[in-house]
Amino acid sequence: MDTQCNGMQLEFQGVGPRKVRAAFDGGHVTSDGGTLLLREMDTRLGLTEQLAQCFTDHRDPERIEHGVQALLAQRIYGIALGYEDLNDHNDLLEDPLLALAVGKKDVEGRTRRRNADKGKALASASTLNRLELTPADADGTERYKKVMYHPEAIEALFPKVFLDSHARAPEEIILDFDATDDPIHGDQEGRFFHGYYDCYCYMPLYVTCGDHLLAAQLRQSNQDASAGALEVLELLVRRIRERWPAVRIIMRADSGFCRDAIMTWCETNQVYYLLGLAKNRRLLDHIADAHFQAHARHLLTGAPARVFVQFQYRTRDSWTTDRRVIAKAEHLRGGENPRFVVTNLPQDYAAPRALYEDMYCARGEMENRIKEQQLDLFSDRTSSHTMRANQLRLWFSALAYVLTSAIRRIGLKDTRMSRATCGSIRLKLFKIGAWLKVSVRRFMIHLASACPYQNEFTHALQNIRAYPLRI
Repeated sequence: MDTQCNGMQLEFQGVGPRKVRAAFDGGHVTSDGGTLLLREMDTRLGLTEQLAQCFTDHRDPERIEHGVQALLAQRIYGIALGYEDLNDHNDLLEDPLLALAVGKKDVEGRTRRRNADKGKALASASTLNRLELTPADADGTERYKKVMYHPEAIEALFPKVFLDSHARAPEEIILDFDATDDPIHGDQEGRFFHGYYDCYCYMPLYVTCGDHLLAAQLRQSNQDASAGALEVLELLVRRIRERWPAVRIIMRADSGFCRDAIMTWCETNQVYYLLGLAKNRRLLDHIADAHFQAHARHLLTGAPARVFVQFQYRTRDSWTTDRRVIAKAEHLRGGENPRFVVTNLPQDYAAPRALYEDMYCARGEMENRIKEQQLDLFSDRTSSHTMRANQLRLWFSALAYVLTSAIRRIGLKDTRMSRATCGSIRLKLFKIGAWLKVSVRRFMIHLASACPYQNEFTHALQNIRAYPLRI
């Protein structure tokens, strides 16, 4: 970013008899020293390298200064570092460490072709936005927008990274499905008002397995919360079983996904489910005795009381067969609090209480993964006009989450930050002052000596370097 005051000294409040002055003349100094961890993790996972294969580049190879992988790495690293908007990259053009991280040999931009670009090693916002704005039918005749993405390939990348992260097949995995609101404030394609959320919004669908993200699908909000979930489940199950044919797969979700088509498909394809079931008068009648017992215990002890029962149940019209329902009859100080789940797990898999308290209630952890993406990694920055562009923005955020969560899971294992949020990891490990010294033979990065998380940073790097390369 051009400035006229690099050499000007700035005056601050003095300390005792001493004056306090500063100037923007420190040389190649960046506030994002932790970009190095992102680059190391990306190299181990092969994430942006594989992602680049999901794009077709119709640009003239002899005129390209920023390859597809470099553009993708710049965009995704930027989100992980806290730069949520494309315009932020116009302020990062001279950041030498980000340039190094995305693979630029000339981190000072001295060899750029245009005089106006010299000194700016990175791609500008107008170059990066071609990733989002290139239409699906683009070819070499387009003037600017020539970098086209293939959605099916990107969708397949998420489960591949998940599968590659395991040295051996687990006995069981739980796929958590959930939908959330993504408020929009312009005239974006697919804009609809949602009565429950009381706003115009998209309603993206997420699928996670523990800390891993397997799907992030942008959807319009004028449809059922489960819309498209069965198709996503089918694809994920097929890809997982190609690699792990014997793994037990459990789908877990709230009552918004309790649909006969989903349950029937699971029953037919040896997939288990554990789904919330919305209460109604018939279900409440089934647990009247259990509610009486819970109320009696509450009156005796003054504490919340729970009684669990199970029974076979079938709706009047929407279900095609009887199914096993687990019910929690609970009485709190404020009154009754009944809950129901439906499952096809075997009777001997777990007792009703454990099935509800230990398994079903654990799905709440998925909401933390969604919050990380929306609050820490800006997955709600879907302000482009087309849904195609906004879907790619959602995937960029999702991939930033994949990288950052991998640093947490792999790099920060057995440290005090092993459960830190993506936002905390950025603040404590990415936002580190660093001075980059460039010589003919090496890049030497001097990180801030006063960084309070040096041990965690060093531990993370050692763990990441020990992680096997996946491609």
